[in-house]
Amino acid sequence: MKHAAGSASKGGDDGGSRAVGQRSSADPAVVHPLLPVRLGGCPKTVLADGTPAPLDIAYAYEDVAAGELFGRPAEHGLERWAPLLPPLAAPGLGEGNTPLVRLDDGTWIKDESRNPTWSHKDRLNRVTVSAALLSGAPGIVVSSSGNHGASAAAYAARAGLRCAVFSSPDAPPAVASFLRAYGATVLTVAPREAVWPLVRRISDELGYQPVGNFTPDSHTGHPFGPEGYKTIAYEVFLELGEVPSDVYVPTGYGELLFGVWKGFHELELLGLVGRVPRIHSCEPAAGAPLATALRTGRPTAKVPVGESDAYAIDCAVSGYRGVIAVRESGGAAHVLTDDQMAAAQVELAGQGLWCELSSVAGLAAQRSSGQAGADDGPVVCIVTSSGFKDIATASRDTRHPPMPADWETVRAALG
Repeated sequence: MKHAAGSASKGGDDGGSRAVGQRSSADPAVVHPLLPVRLGGCPKTVLADGTPAPLDIAYAYEDVAAGELFGRPAEHGLERWAPLLPPLAAPGLGEGNTPLVRLDDGTWIKDESRNPTWSHKDRLNRVTVSAALLSGAPGIVVSSSGNHGASAAAYAARAGLRCAVFSSPDAPPAVASFLRAYGATVLTVAPREAVWPLVRRISDELGYQPVGNFTPDSHTGHPFGPEGYKTIAYEVFLELGEVPSDVYVPTGYGELLFGVWKGFHELELLGLVGRVPRIHSCEPAAGAPLATALRTGRPTAKVPVGESDAYAIDCAVSGYRGVIAVRESGGAAHVLTDDQMAAAQVELAGQGLWCELSSVAGLAAQRSSGQAGADDGPVVCIVTSSGFKDIATASRDTRHPPMPADWETVRAALG
């Protein structure tokens, strides 16, 4: 398979991908070849604050038929959406096709904890590991103490690539177990600032391709990453049969936020829907750089970060792609306390969904906004990860001493 950059895939054919290159978010007319992957953003366009404009993937939309996109078998794996994805060179693990669960009040939960490594990151890593294979990289490298690292390790193992993960000393035990089980090299480094030059050195000297962000003072992100996330929008539309009025998204660097917006925007470009839902960013109050950027009219922001148990989305820097998603959709930025997220976590557990604290930020924002429904469509909250990924899960004392084996004690325990 030959693509726009002229390099051959090592993982199979492209599944009919219509990807044509890497496009600047600041000027869509600027399109670079699909390879090499430009991890530092666009070299030709910069934002108002001087940071490189992030890139995403451009497609020949005129060559994509709606029947081709939605007429494929409903199976697990991103292959179903191959025409609007970069070439899927890496083998999959059955990611995607996650359930949409309706709560008692009519709110819909898109439960991404049902992915192979229990988080939404599997969609991203299917395409970023594919990029590494297409590039001929011997391995991948990522800085992550959570879902991203666990998922990257799994997809690297599946693709036969080496994987180096820079993790923090306080990473959740479940994540550390994932990393070691998949054979990743775990590099526990502190402080976080020390990681970036090491990631670059591994990339430059060993040829490993980063599958996350490559710019420490802002977030340009991997150009291929949000392409995996946009399949969430396709699935939501397909199952609901209509466009939601609002979608609430747990937000760290904003890649998931942008991917969901882009997916609905593409459905609009293809003439399948008449509008894009309002996309809401949902951040912990301990940081909230995207809310800061939107409030101040800046393309990106860097903020001090306080303590929060929502470690997976407690970020110091934001990315411009998140600004695009909220601004272009007419959505809003929500800032949440840990208590608000904890209440949403308890609510979902009471309905059979045990989710990581960070991952319920969307529902917490929707509840705090008082929006139980809308006249122009259903409301969807994305849940990103399983409760097994929480730091607090391992620290809680879940051991109980044995009780007397008599009926009166058991009946009292049952209330």
